[in-house]
Amino acid sequence: MSVLELARIQFGSTTIFHFLFVPLSIGLVFMVAIMETLYVFRNNEAYKKLTKFFGHLFLINFAVGVVTGIIQEFQFGMNWSEYSRFVGDVFGAPLAIEALLAFFMESTFLGIWIFGWERLNKKIHLMCIWLVAFGTLMSAFWILAANSFMQEPVGFAIKNGRAEMTDFLAIITNPQLKVEFPHTIAGALATGALFVAGVSAYKILKKQETELFKKAFNLAMVFALIAGIGVAFSGHSQAKHLMKTQPMKMAASEGLWDDSGDPASWMLFGLIDSKKKENKYEVEVPYLLSYLAYEKFEGKVPGMNTLQKQYEKLYGPGNYIPPVNTTFWSFRIMAGAGMVMILMSMLGLYFSYRKKLETKNLFLKASILLISLPFIANTAGWVMTEIGRQPWTVFGLMTTAASVSPNVSKGSLIFSIVTFTTMYAILAVVLVYLFVKEIKKGTHHVETEKVPTVDPFEREVTIV
Repeated sequence: MSVLELARIQFGSTTIFHFLFVPLSIGLVFMVAIMETLYVFRNNEAYKKLTKFFGHLFLINFAVGVVTGIIQEFQFGMNWSEYSRFVGDVFGAPLAIEALLAFFMESTFLGIWIFGWERLNKKIHLMCIWLVAFGTLMSAFWILAANSFMQEPVGFAIKNGRAEMTDFLAIITNPQLKVEFPHTIAGALATGALFVAGVSAYKILKKQETELFKKAFNLAMVFALIAGIGVAFSGHSQAKHLMKTQPMKMAASEGLWDDSGDPASWMLFGLIDSKKKENKYEVEVPYLLSYLAYEKFEGKVPGMNTLQKQYEKLYGPGNYIPPVNTTFWSFRIMAGAGMVMILMSMLGLYFSYRKKLETKNLFLKASILLISLPFIANTAGWVMTEIGRQPWTVFGLMTTAASVSPNVSKGSLIFSIVTFTTMYAILAVVLVYLFVKEIKKGTHHVETEKVPTVDPFEREVTIV
């Protein structure tokens, strides 16, 4: 493998692992905040127990997520120094704001929330967890502002061989950000909701605190359905936007080599031969691709061969077709997982409404497995977004090949890949162990925890 391929493998693997924690943190803290809101305004102790129980799981995930995210920052300087040199003035600003404003906000109010039980006024304590939730949204906003620049560069000018920011407002109002941010947040909310539903299903299946976790399950399924529908509509908005900004990615995600007919059919399944640039065994849905692209049942969609010729005229000689199989199947995995999540949420609400949930053991077992689907969908969506942009790091401005550090050796990359993979494997085992341990304990142990207080006239810590 080349240095470029190894650098991409390292960045891709570490980012995918980190991105397992981010959506869960965003979604789970919102579920915790909603549970505490119900506790405060309904004065229902059941929701206080659920808040503390799922709050513990959120804290575990948040801690591990922070550790895995630190490595991401270093890679821009180590493996992608040419990229950092060229667009650092633009790309670095949102990342700096995320760290100095959003992350510090999350951390500060999370600390107050952890140690503020029984010390703060209920509504003040509730405000803290909502500020943590808002902080996670702001973190996502600034990270996605940086990523949106890579997808659709705006607000810059080339000066002295580098991209320099000329319009900060353009960066944070990027049209790509307007469609990418809602889609990502909706996916994160679905991740948190289905995690709560899966854990609750496990407790119901084991007949442990059944009535308590039925409340959590019902609440989670409502938000899972809302979030799932939000994912579908925001994803449709992204598809429409891609037709204007990255039609090659859209064509690759549909396996469309030549221009479509009018109206355009959407290929549900098919075998793609990238060498011969043809597809076999296609199963198509008439009119659907035209609707996805233009929101009407008519219109041709340009194919990759046509776009390749256009890009050669615009950007010069080169191969501008991304890895088609990866882009094509990652899109279908993402969309398929999203549809299953919506259907399962509807089914869960139906069983709850008919008061049959406890008798549906097969559905409860499926709900536990359903925890994995948002993670699969989030990962597939990220892969489709980034792989479909190739060969560009910053679309139309800088290629991935031109972004890699010139003096990084294959040996150092292989060593770091093995090291990071081993470290992440250990973290994954620790995370699963802690999750399972907390889930098996249930809510009883969080209610019996003692709160340490400090007597201002003594050095000793007393337990009340």
